[in-house]
Amino acid sequence: MRELPHTHSCFVCGESNPLGLKLRFETDGCIVRARFVPRPEHIGFQQTVHGGISSTLLDEIMVWACAVQTRRFAYCAELNVRFLSPARPGEEVIATAELVTNRRNKLFEAKGELRNAANVILATATGKYLPLKETEVPEMLRDFVGDTRGLFGP
Repeated sequence: MRELPHTHSCFVCGESNPLGLKLRFETDGCIVRARFVPRPEHIGFQQTVHGGISSTLLDEIMVWACAVQTRRFAYCAELNVRFLSPARPGEEVIATAELVTNRRNKLFEAKGELRNAANVILATATGKYLPLKETEVPEMLRDFVGDTRGLFGP
């Protein structure tokens, strides 16, 4: 597994975002993975991590799965999440995702899941992603930390 670059400002992976999750993603070239330990401020109700936090993590990891496979960064067009078991603050969550379908580089479909340390599936997701326009890529890359060569276009 190799570590993927991250950004300065992103809520999920941004190193300079004071309110962010500061996650790091890694890949084997197909699957993308991240580990996350939710904090107490991530709860929604009675020691259960808010579904919006879980959904955000699933969205982000599926974006990375699309990028790794297609060399194109994308925006979420549709996100479907199924919650199966609650995530708890202080307990590690392992997120994984992979690209399922590339529809002629116009639409990407991905799937992802969250599991706890006991390998129990907490949530599953599918998403559809629209690639950035080529003219938007240089501006986006300015926010990245780490080597993006070969990941997003030439």
